This record gives sequence, C-alpha cells and structure tokens, in this order.
Amino acid sequence: MRNRFVPPPTLGTIDDDIRQLGLVLEFPAGRPNMPPEYAIGDSPPVVLRAGEGLSLAPMTWAWKGPGGKPVFNFRSDGRTFGSSERCLIPAAGFFEFTDAEPGHKRKTKWRFDLVDAPWMWMAGVVRQGAFAILTTGPGPDVAPYHDRQVCVLAPGQALEWLDLTQAEGAVLRPLPAGSLSVRKVYPEQA
Repeated sequence: MRNRFVPPPTLGTIDDDIRQLGLVLEFPAGRPNMPPEYAIGDSPPVVLRAGEGLSLAPMTWAWKGPGGKPVFNFRSDGRTFGSSERCLIPAAGFFEFTDAEPGHKRKTKWRFDLVDAPWMWMAGVVRQGAFAILTTGPGPDVAPYHDRQVCVLAPGQALEWLDLTQAEGAVLRPLPAGSLSVRKVYPEQA
C-alpha cells in the first residue's frame, strides 16, 4: 500500500527536467518546502499542465471516496484518462509495507528507488481538488512485496503522461526487472 513517499533531493532537479523538455515550470504558490516524507492527507507539490508550460504547487493527497474513505491510490488497469486532469508527483522513492517481523509490532517498511536516476515521476490523477497516485500490476522488483505497483516514469518522461504523447498502456505499466532498487528501512538492520 503506497501510503508514503520521499520527495526528490531538490526542486532544482524537477525544474531542470522540465527545462530540458523546452518548457517553463511555474511556482504559483511559491517554492515549497519539502519534508523528509509525505503521507496521505499531506499536500506535496505536484506538476500540472498550465497553459503552454507546467506548474508545481501543493495539492492534497487523497480525495474522499463515495463511502468517505480517502482514495490515495487509483487502479489504472482498464481505464482511460484522456479526459481526466492528469498530474505528476515527483519523488525520490516510495514505500511498501509487509508483515511485521518477529519481535516487532509495526509492519516492515521497504523503500523503492529508481536504479538509473536519483528521482522519479509518479503518475497521478486529480479529482475534487486532490490527487491519487495511479497503480498497475507489480513488476518483478515489487511483486515480492506487494500485488500493485506505482505507475513510475523516469525523468524526461513528464509529457508522456501529462500530454499522453505515448499510449496509456505504454506509460501506465509495471517496470521491467532491475528498474527499482529496494532496501529495508524498518526495522533497521544491525
């Protein structure tokens, strides 16, 4: 269950990526401060289409579902998003949780990072002024830990999702083996 993620190392990395696409990144709410980790209900910065450029501004993570429960992850399988408001969530890594290890009450926490880049984009969709992160079936790096995977794009692929310059099935897919590194962050290893 992807209910936590780590922001990228700096806002400059995001700005540089957007500039390499020939676009300008605007900060309508100013440059945000980023805590070490984001959880459901927080307002991390997300990237949206803004006219001819892109904007990065805080947005609440999770909208209220029909029963009042927060929708923070949203299955992409079998859906089309051409008429949806799409967003990108920059992250250095995301977490998955497995059963608690013997002698521990809290679940075991695993961090996933993109192997060939210091950060990634997570595909998202906006509703009710909030966003949810899209998921798909797990790739081989995530499958031992969870039955779903965040839809991850590498730096440089922002427009593939925001403008759908690639087919949705090519963008919202599991990553191939070896794309993500994984390390246990709780409980810490001795």
